Amino acid sequence: MNRRAFIAGSGAAVLSAPLVAHAQKAGKAHQIGYLGNSSPSMESALLEGFRQGLRERGYVEGQNIVVHYRWAEGRIDLLPGLAVELVRLKMDIIVTSGTPATLAAKQATTTIPIVMAASGDAVGSGLVASLARPGGNVTGMSTLYPEMEGKRLEILRELVPRVNRVAVLMNPSNPFTALAWKETRAAAEAARVTVLPAEVRAADQFEAAFTAIAKAKPDALIVIADRPFLISHRGRIVAFAARQRLPSIYPYREFVDEGGLAAFGANYVEMFRRAAIHVDKILKGARPADLPVEQPTKVELIINLKTAKTLGLKVPQPLLLRADALIE
Repeated sequence: MNRRAFIAGSGAAVLSAPLVAHAQKAGKAHQIGYLGNSSPSMESALLEGFRQGLRERGYVEGQNIVVHYRWAEGRIDLLPGLAVELVRLKMDIIVTSGTPATLAAKQATTTIPIVMAASGDAVGSGLVASLARPGGNVTGMSTLYPEMEGKRLEILRELVPRVNRVAVLMNPSNPFTALAWKETRAAAEAARVTVLPAEVRAADQFEAAFTAIAKAKPDALIVIADRPFLISHRGRIVAFAARQRLPSIYPYREFVDEGGLAAFGANYVEMFRRAAIHVDKILKGARPADLPVEQPTKVELIINLKTAKTLGLKVPQPLLLRADALIE
């Protein structure tokens, strides 16, 4: 596990112009579309990782590339329209953040290359034929690790040894959720832990989900990966867990930065940096169909010691030694 630690609101889409000026010779600058699930502030660290990867390969915004940003602000329903807009602008490549954004882009074009900076089950979602041979106009990075869900439950049980009932917050609208929920159930069955699903598809459904979880009186909470929506409401989720004194584990570091107990998952900053490699290869003539989809090589465990203390938990020494970052 890599020891470096990275620090990276629902609303209407921001149909912004490129955040950089067009190059003086715009006709010679590559036109890159960026379709984001959330917002510039929420993806700032991820964007910096992507830009770093571009700079490492000689690309500078406003000089030899122009990036056109479109943001859905956590609203999946806005992604198809934003994707169509980028297609109409005749991008050379569209870079996407998350499975729903990639699906929207693929539905909007079969000819413009699409590079996934992050995606869940790229094969199961129909984005590519296989990881080794994508076979269409989509390639990039996929976070699919079937064992990841079981590993989160395992870490949660190390933090809370007597955990028997675990609430699982998820967004069924995200295509990745079905696989993640299946793996979570399998891991729970093996560990003889009862999992209690709580579904949230829209912002006005959180209170009902929170009420159901509170009534069920679980020992802990797991949040299934969902960058477009659930991460946009991480403040509400973390605050609920704190009120209920629920030890919780999340798929993204951003939850732990907000005060969540722990996170275990891919290093997304590194994934976005590596997505720039695919962009570079395509701009130099490679076909997406022939570029294998990569999986992250860095997986991180982040623990918030302050939250653990508040919950009265003593983090086991083995977990302390395994953690890539400890927040105090």
